[in-house]
Amino acid sequence: MLSVCLSKHISLLKNFVAGGAGGACLLFVGHPLDTIKVRLQTQPRVPSQDVLYKGAYDCFLKTVSKEGLLGLYKGMGAPLASVAPMMAISFFGFGLGKQLLQPDSTKTLMPTQLFLSGCLAGVFTTVIVCPGERVKCLLQVQASGGQQAVRYAGPLDCALKLYKTQGIRSIYKGTTLTLIRDVPSNGAYFMAYDFLKHKMTAEGESVSQLSTPKILLCGGIAGICNWIVGLPPDVLKTNFQTAPDGRYRGTGLVDVLRELLRDEGPRALYKGSNAVFLRAFPANAVDNLLQAL
Repeated sequence: MLSVCLSKHISLLKNFVAGGAGGACLLFVGHPLDTIKVRLQTQPRVPSQDVLYKGAYDCFLKTVSKEGLLGLYKGMGAPLASVAPMMAISFFGFGLGKQLLQPDSTKTLMPTQLFLSGCLAGVFTTVIVCPGERVKCLLQVQASGGQQAVRYAGPLDCALKLYKTQGIRSIYKGTTLTLIRDVPSNGAYFMAYDFLKHKMTAEGESVSQLSTPKILLCGGIAGICNWIVGLPPDVLKTNFQTAPDGRYRGTGLVDVLRELLRDEGPRALYKGSNAVFLRAFPANAVDNLLQAL
């Protein structure tokens, strides 16, 4: 009995450490492109000749020239602090979903069951992801407005000022949009990753025997699937979370969507897509590889 309990604790600790290490690597690899994505998504909607950034590469050059390479890592403290529990909760939610939908572990889950299990993971992680995203996005966009726009000295200062202004509601601003993004996108991610792993496993072999290139490929493709589904609501969420208080009503879904479509058309929902998809494959591939080790 004691050995079973110890093995469970070791397994939980291993998943926590592996998830944290994988998530940290994902952040270090992908955060510069995430900063570019957020700045492209939130730049003022004015005629094309007057926009601050003409694209991902232009945003990269201007950010580095004004703020140095560290400017690409603005706001990373908040997600870095929460990445280990977030990844642990994500895989716990996915595992729980699989158990609920298919109690018999010897049977292979259908793609729809994998999708729904991933959706449950997205529900669980929102509690941690939403405040981290709120703080991260505010820190990422404030520097692009010049020194006069700098209001927060760092993640902790930002969180404290948000709390003093409007309490916990301000820190969790954008929760509904985070759910709209993360529930289906996590479903797509886990479905793609698990499905591809089993498809690439030779008959008579275990999934754990997959080679490193195959794990990288599965993780990279799953990351792309995640963002194909999640990018439009991510654009809405980022604009809502970085907007001045009172600009949008309620959850922001209707107001932000209406404004974006009116000013820029449907293409606005895929702003920052170049940076997103450049980031998605390598970052998720490395993340999944580290967790498989």
